[in-house]
Amino acid sequence: MDKPLDADGIGTSPLDYSEKGIVRSGLKMNHLQLILAIEDHKQISAAAQALNISQPAASRLLGEIESILKVPLCARAARGVELTQYGEALARRARTIFLELRETAREITELKTGSGGSVSIGSVTGPALKLAVPAIRQVSAAYPGIEINIQIENSNVLVRELLAARHDFVLGRIPDDQNRRLFNFVEIGAEDVCLIVREGHPILEKTQVQLSELPLYDWVFQPPGTLLRRSMEDSFLSAGIPLPATIINTSSIILTISIVRNTNAVAAVARDVATLISDNGTEAGAIRILPATFGISMRPYGLITARGRDLPPSARLLYDLILKQSMA
Repeated sequence: MDKPLDADGIGTSPLDYSEKGIVRSGLKMNHLQLILAIEDHKQISAAAQALNISQPAASRLLGEIESILKVPLCARAARGVELTQYGEALARRARTIFLELRETAREITELKTGSGGSVSIGSVTGPALKLAVPAIRQVSAAYPGIEINIQIENSNVLVRELLAARHDFVLGRIPDDQNRRLFNFVEIGAEDVCLIVREGHPILEKTQVQLSELPLYDWVFQPPGTLLRRSMEDSFLSAGIPLPATIINTSSIILTISIVRNTNAVAAVARDVATLISDNGTEAGAIRILPATFGISMRPYGLITARGRDLPPSARLLYDLILKQSMA
């Protein structure tokens, strides 16, 4: 008889509902809560405090888990403890278990109340304006009871939040330091990036701006390690041009705009953001897009979900709408 196939076309065996293995051996929910608290806080005492138990009780629970699994879960580190490879494996599975329980409660509540449910997403700024906002408007009009939470940040922050199950999905890019096997990625396209300065900036006297002229001014950059920051640094270095001497680091688009408006600083932002602000006719819109002779290359962005984690109905609705709009 052929084995049933899962969503990836891989053979699976029928689910065995009998109690076996580590559950029968005594592994409990409070054990899983402890290992997650240790992973988050890196100290037994801090983990105990987070769980509202004493440190001896936390140490006893840790000893119980290690006795059940017969492997060490923690090792001493310079400023506390760190999980071993066994501890990391248990924490990863424990996080998935608690996430599924949370989503179960969420789905049952939606079914009981008949509400539109809730969605939490993260997005980089340009795609948020271009795709997320129109999709949110459509969903809110069609389902008045839905609650939508959106965080605007760089992809490094958003993907970490996705892995921590604080977002249903993310509109952005998978950072280089993340294991791509942990994610599903549906590419949408390239994000157009431009340089902005204040109205009246001396460099605007030029009809075309060369990259070599820009290190003479202060710059507002996203934090080190972010993808836009790397793209800008690569543009300078590949052209053999030194990086700007004075750099202000911030991930806040509001602070970026404020600094640019009040100084001679230059900043790289999504063109959708620059166009929205420069065209609004207010004092806040007193910025201009530089007429540059060069482009800024950015890796394509897309919709990111955590592999093996199903989207609840309300999140799937918004996800599909964003995907549909991206293809229009």
